[in-house]
Amino acid sequence: MKLIKKKITLSIAESCTGGLLSSKFTKLSGSSKYFQMGLVTYSNNAKIKILKINKKIIDKYGSVSPECCRSMVKGLSKISKSKINISITGIAGPNGGTKDKPVGLVYIGLKKGKKLTIRKCLFNKKQRYFIQNSTVKKTLRLINSLV
Repeated sequence: MKLIKKKITLSIAESCTGGLLSSKFTKLSGSSKYFQMGLVTYSNNAKIKILKINKKIIDKYGSVSPECCRSMVKGLSKISKSKINISITGIAGPNGGTKDKPVGLVYIGLKKGKKLTIRKCLFNKKQRYFIQNSTVKKTLRLINSLV
């Protein structure tokens, strides 16, 4: 695995994927060499308490927003000290979507060193399983491009 060879550590803060991404890494033998932590900060309260997101960000933009995703990955990087930090927040459905934030809207935050990127994804199939798995696949590709 490239993470081990390059001695890169990884940490993840997930919301709508509920730990699915973390499980992809921890199912592999030797993952403790690179995988630091996987947090499922599903509720707004968990995002505020664990990742230290300012409540005003969630009140103003919502938990499914680039602003919240950015705050999640920044908060995670302070806790973990990993070389790569990932945050995921979105609406996996089948309920919970609105006109402005439909089911299938997901934000992925990637932070490597000082470089921070937020990717917006809109998965058009409205099935929870599909949205969660598509988010994980997309995130794995993004991580691979960083390594």
